[in-house]
Amino acid sequence: MTLADSLSRRDNGTTALDTLARAKSLVEPALEEITLRLSPELRPVVLHHLSGGGKLVRATLALISAKAAGAEEETGLVGALAMELVHNFSLIHDDIIDGDVERRHVPTVWAKFGVGPALIAGDGLLTLAFQLLLDEPTTERVKATRLLADATQAMIVGQGEDINSEHRSSLTLEECLRMEAGKTGALLACASSIGAVLAGADETSVTALSDYGQHLGLAFQAVDDILGVWGDPQVTGKPVGNDLRLRKKTLLISVANSKGFDVFAETGSALDQEMSDAQVAAAMELLDDCGARYETLEMAETNLNAALAALQRVPLDPGAVSELSAIAHYVIERDK
Repeated sequence: MTLADSLSRRDNGTTALDTLARAKSLVEPALEEITLRLSPELRPVVLHHLSGGGKLVRATLALISAKAAGAEEETGLVGALAMELVHNFSLIHDDIIDGDVERRHVPTVWAKFGVGPALIAGDGLLTLAFQLLLDEPTTERVKATRLLADATQAMIVGQGEDINSEHRSSLTLEECLRMEAGKTGALLACASSIGAVLAGADETSVTALSDYGQHLGLAFQAVDDILGVWGDPQVTGKPVGNDLRLRKKTLLISVANSKGFDVFAETGSALDQEMSDAQVAAAMELLDDCGARYETLEMAETNLNAALAALQRVPLDPGAVSELSAIAHYVIERDK
């Protein structure tokens, strides 16, 4: 069955949602408690951001990766919390970079409190993540801290490449995949393995779980790029073709470029201007006609299968493998 077929399936959804809900019940209270370590001035700003909610996918992966290594899920809790802190640091800063005034139906931090408080709130969350891991500097926690630091740096590099791409008409396929591996794949790879690191798992198990997360991140981003163009506005909250209108250098654009099609140039779009409705429609047709939409969907399917295959390379807890597989399908088979 192809990913195009599986996108309409929801038979894995219940299991994945149950797993996410279980993790959320463990992580959310602990996450709110550790924000007490922030200054009284900063905590309300952070709590406003967190009030938007979220699925806590990265935290869930951290908990299950501890279980995959044969430990109790709670062994990965400190890693789950650190993952969420870093992830939310990136969201707060991304909203400033992108100029977004709303996230999860609430005003973004910078829109409500200003750019300065938003920057400091993000910085506070990032620093707290590493403080939390190093409260008890055991061998496992130090190793987990190094893993998270490397992943955070990779994410920042990917974001920097994304910003730099705004001044270019397109990225090569290799450049785009490298950027997306950093922006999305790095933290998911870390989340999928940090619990196992905290559980003292062997290197082969940690690597297999990391590879699962890395491929999951690339599959997620491929689907995200497709939804950014053809997603239902009533579900995504964004107009059809929104990523094209904003001239984002997505995987779709790079695939088309690899086939010799410069989508923005061929639709007459100026580098420093948003695309018109007519230009967006022409670009969507070109992406379909040249096969970029289909090939991007194929990349999502290939990476989903690679993620699932990584879980079979080493002996892992069967229950955890089942949950990780369900979450992979849930993350990919989404409509927003």
